[in-house]
Amino acid sequence: MKISKKAITLNVGLVLMGSAVFAQNLNDAKKAIDAEQYQKASSMLKSLVSSQASNGDNYYNLGLVYLKTGYIDSARAVFTKGVAADAKNNLNLIGLGEADLLSNNPTSAKSNFDKAVAMAPKDYKTYLALGKAYLAQDKPDDETSKPDFANALANVTKADELDTKDKDAEVFLALGDTYALQKKNSEALGPYFRVNDVDPTNRRAKTQIGRMYKESKAFAEGEKELQDVIAADPNYGPAYRELGELYLWWSSFGVDKEKATKAVEFYKKYMDLTDKSLESQLRYAQFLFYAKDYQTLEQVASSMQVPANDPKGVVVARMKGWAAYENKNYPQALTYMTEFFAKNKDKSKALGNDYLYLGKAQLKAGQDSLAVGNIIEAAKLDSTNADALSEAGLALVKAKKYAKAAEVYKLATKYNPLGKGSLTNYYYIGYARFFESYALQKENKPLNVAGLTEADEALKFLATKDSTFALGVLFRARINGLLDDKTNPKGLSIPLYEKYVSMIKPEEAASNKGNLSVAYDILGGWYADKDKAKAIDYLKKSVEIDPTGPYAAAKLKDLQSPAPKGKGK
Repeated sequence: MKISKKAITLNVGLVLMGSAVFAQNLNDAKKAIDAEQYQKASSMLKSLVSSQASNGDNYYNLGLVYLKTGYIDSARAVFTKGVAADAKNNLNLIGLGEADLLSNNPTSAKSNFDKAVAMAPKDYKTYLALGKAYLAQDKPDDETSKPDFANALANVTKADELDTKDKDAEVFLALGDTYALQKKNSEALGPYFRVNDVDPTNRRAKTQIGRMYKESKAFAEGEKELQDVIAADPNYGPAYRELGELYLWWSSFGVDKEKATKAVEFYKKYMDLTDKSLESQLRYAQFLFYAKDYQTLEQVASSMQVPANDPKGVVVARMKGWAAYENKNYPQALTYMTEFFAKNKDKSKALGNDYLYLGKAQLKAGQDSLAVGNIIEAAKLDSTNADALSEAGLALVKAKKYAKAAEVYKLATKYNPLGKGSLTNYYYIGYARFFESYALQKENKPLNVAGLTEADEALKFLATKDSTFALGVLFRARINGLLDDKTNPKGLSIPLYEKYVSMIKPEEAASNKGNLSVAYDILGGWYADKDKAKAIDYLKKSVEIDPTGPYAAAKLKDLQSPAPKGKGK
């Protein structure tokens, strides 16, 4: 459990009160801590402190629960009480030192650690507790705070040397943890395997082994290890969490899409067995997103209670925004994502999806310029978001904002040059640039020649990747028609129109009636004074496909009429 610093006042007398109902033994409390059942462990330990007020171990473990759940000041008060209650027990001094480290007070920490060592310099438990204290320094809201692996390893190794009979599985567990947290899985495996030799009932070592298999992408092996833990103890929550994480990662490889659903199922089981911390709720929300269960995601994210000024509130706003958009609640999505960026002062921590969902929500709200800017940022951070650029481009096309649409599609080809759906982007560059200049022509304004040339190149490239895409050829013909010299036309579009009509199969003619008719008309008109027979053939085909077309029938009649007789004959 990662921790965050929380300052709360504590009436130690009240904390130490507990119901005798929970007064079991210290080992039961430790098992609850290991199973991440912190509320249960806290109740048990309060009862033990009340009934065994002179046992320093009870205070120490209660203090650890507070540290694991982020209540540093509460932990410090309990450790202080433990020092007073059991002066010969040095563990509470180590607890105070751990709290000092978490409070960024290394000087006080060293003082407490030195006192603890002086009290029991030959006791392996002293060094074991010190090693664990140095490992427990990972704070999610402080990226500079990381475990002190050098001191952790030195102390745990010392504990292992002093525990000459190898009788305590916790030593091997701590040694394995020291390596595992550094991603040194090969070194961690040996100590974890030794745990089982010393204590076959220990669940965490085998769970950690399953986790390391997952990190090595040995999913089947990891699955077996974790299922074995669950079979041995169906109430051991961490095994369900790790199995959920394993299935989630496994599903990303496309082996079995149902594994994402399994991931959600097992992670929820983990939460049901533990305290449903805010961290676990946030992770559960991520599971729901990857499993595409957006309805549940929006419900879960909306129900989260986050203290004011807690940095996790930013993540909750993110989850709510993503879910709202996927559930087609676009105005609410825009509100949530705007709230997310307002709260998130450090833009370097924003994900590609954050900009993506903000941009897509803005697009739905008609805020085109803002939307495009954010979607571009999303694609910069993650090229898989280039699909959204295509979506933005299409929205601009529908709004007849052709110049802007072409620019967006050009960016889409940059971030997704040859991926899924990429060829359509090249087509729409041509489509948008044609209609941009077509509109300019109707308004007697200069054409965007550079844009038309760019479009022609995009469609030419498209043809090299898909020679069967007839619409690409059609728009090349239209574009070249615009680029041709109006006073002395070269017929730049004619070979392209001829290629286009040759590509349409007879069974496709009806569905391409409009485009074919225009193409035949243009071809007939071009050949009218160059190759009369060819012109008549094209014009007949135009009339055949569209008998109501005004141009072909009139031109055909003109070409087929007998030449007028000369005067006087």
